[in-house]
Amino acid sequence: MMRQIGVGFGAICGVVLLLAAAGCKHKDVEQPVAEPFAAARPSPSAHVPDAAAPVNARPSGPVQFTDITAQAGIRFRHNSGAFGEKYLPETMGSGVCFIDYGRDGWQDIFLVNSMDWPGHKTHKSYPALYHNNHDGTFTDVTRQAGLDDVEMYGMGCAVGDFDNDGYDDLYVTAVGKNHLFRNLGNGRFADVTGKAGVSDPGFSTSAIWFDYDNDGKLDLFVSHYVEWSADKDQFCSLDGKNKSYCTPQAYKGQSVTLFHNLGHGRFEDVTKRAGLYDPTCKSLGIAMLDYDNDGWMDLFVANDTQPDKLYRNNHDGTFTDEGVAAGVAYGESGTTRAGMGVDAGDYDHAGRQGLLVGNFTNEGLALYHNDGSGLFRDVSVASGVATDSLRSLTFGAFFFDYDLDGLPDIFAANGHVADDISVTQPSLKYAEPPLLFRNEGRGKFEDVTGRMGAALRRPIVARGAAYADIDLDGDLDVMVTTNNGPAHLFRNDNANKNDMLRVKLVGTRSNHDGIGAKVTLTSKGVRQFAMVKSGSSYLSQSELPLTFGLGKPEPGTTVRLEIVWPSGHRDSISNIKPDQFLTIEEVKGIVAAQPIAFSASKPAGPSLGK
Repeated sequence: MMRQIGVGFGAICGVVLLLAAAGCKHKDVEQPVAEPFAAARPSPSAHVPDAAAPVNARPSGPVQFTDITAQAGIRFRHNSGAFGEKYLPETMGSGVCFIDYGRDGWQDIFLVNSMDWPGHKTHKSYPALYHNNHDGTFTDVTRQAGLDDVEMYGMGCAVGDFDNDGYDDLYVTAVGKNHLFRNLGNGRFADVTGKAGVSDPGFSTSAIWFDYDNDGKLDLFVSHYVEWSADKDQFCSLDGKNKSYCTPQAYKGQSVTLFHNLGHGRFEDVTKRAGLYDPTCKSLGIAMLDYDNDGWMDLFVANDTQPDKLYRNNHDGTFTDEGVAAGVAYGESGTTRAGMGVDAGDYDHAGRQGLLVGNFTNEGLALYHNDGSGLFRDVSVASGVATDSLRSLTFGAFFFDYDLDGLPDIFAANGHVADDISVTQPSLKYAEPPLLFRNEGRGKFEDVTGRMGAALRRPIVARGAAYADIDLDGDLDVMVTTNNGPAHLFRNDNANKNDMLRVKLVGTRSNHDGIGAKVTLTSKGVRQFAMVKSGSSYLSQSELPLTFGLGKPEPGTTVRLEIVWPSGHRDSISNIKPDQFLTIEEVKGIVAAQPIAFSASKPAGPSLGK
């Protein structure tokens, strides 16, 4: 049998009774349920946002992004530790992760920091955790959370509930030793790196939580860059006289690391056993996907000046690199590129995840279409994204539906690695504006950055990038970090004039976060596909809840969801009304429904001539 649940905003009493009657466990079951308004059967592991009641008036006007960093109370500044020697790691960091660490339904912000080098100490630097105040502002709670105890040369972060206790934990990568911070559930984190066995010394970059063996526990994959230390630092120069930051060709690579979750807070390094050990790798970005749709998570890893990797999951604890065979290891000209930020997403409604890769100046963004046969086709030029990004050096990159029209768009965070690049190449600049590509359908993208307001036209030295609905108004906001500079929070204004559906998954048989769950949404005859995922972009992670754009509001619009969980369980939910934030628990179905508040409280941003 299939399980079916109809959802809207009425018949509250009937819904409570129907949901209570639906408590039996079914596999692939459908149950007709009337329209819940709020949490008819709340789950302790799935708290509901306490957004204000929605208003009927929809926003109007063009979509704009407003820089609200200062008004939101975010004062973070990345410290690269640069003191003139131009050590390689200085130009690489750092990342940002969205995490609902308190389970209140609102996305908080974790920002990774680096630090001064030994012998050149001026002050201490720590990461920053900002608590979402539910009114468009944030409070720095780093000290209260216990995250100011460890100073490290941080690079990236990944969010996942590794112990399935209902509270998301943090893994932070670094030059040196990495750190695993367990969420204690009381607003504080504890450093459990030693007990867990995941310090993974080296030059770590991105990380990702995923359940590669489908045992219900999140495993950990960590990418590494090169063999570097201060005493091995090389002299490189753009002008033949002054030292510049070296390219990775000056150093040997480092292998990725795979940690298997043994349970009880412990992990085992299974890199070699899994067939993943490869010291030629110079890895920066990681994206999880199931490119062959066999129910086992695969990984795409971007390498800098080395072939990109597509690790196919063999179902037996091992992986095989299919990058060359699948057509994603090299650029269209058959050469390696400087792969950095990556993402996987169904940008063309094929029902399969394509790939996005950020590359170096004059290489352009890479976009791959997944043809469903195990092969990918490079559509970078045909789609329009390569040509318009040739002058950019892209670090953070991801798919997201910024205008909620139902087609995933592309955001690219840009900034050069050489602060003196304009000395030898006057046409290039260290600071570069981001790029926003609107998905026009039929595999075509248009650069609309110039129409998004002054905030996105401002050049910055961007590195990490992630998205989340920080104000629960239904549209997706963007956070961008800069190298040795401030972070920027860009609020999305007016995209929620279109309908949307937001979905948070809670696993029971699967991992608690539902990472790896596949969700197919059908509405108005169109099917959209998305996966709950960790990692992606560069050194960063976006929010775990999924957002589906539904386009212009139309009377009588309903939505159907089909969910395939990592455990293999399937749920089908029909007759869903748009403009809700649903929490769906594996087997049980919908346990909470919150209407979108279109007029959520927002701090005023600077005037940007909108």
